[in-house]
Amino acid sequence: MTRSPADLMRVNLLEVFNEPDPDRRAAVIAESYAEGVVWHEPDRIIHGRKDFERRAEELRAEKPDWVFRPVGPASELDDIGHLGFQYGPADQPAATGMDIARTKDGVIIELYTIITEIHQPS
Repeated sequence: MTRSPADLMRVNLLEVFNEPDPDRRAAVIAESYAEGVVWHEPDRIIHGRKDFERRAEELRAEKPDWVFRPVGPASELDDIGHLGFQYGPADQPAATGMDIARTKDGVIIELYTIITEIHQPS
């Protein structure tokens, strides 16, 4: 089954970055990302599935009680997918941003994470 860019954006946010089980997360990454995936974060660039898995695990470990929540529906145009998100404790967002991905043959080949706002604690 080939997934659409919008489907891949939902999988990326909810089944990878919210997944606490590393084996399940690795399986989803293997199904949903190209072997040579490139992930652009605000402060680094990650190359390949193995480093992608490692970085996703680091993010989960940094703030294990934080979750990603979609903001609006995932959208797509041709081979590009987009999904806005909130990230933070379950009761309040600490950051907002968006993921934009290029896809090919039903997998993500390049992912861009853009942070649009960091909320200060009240």
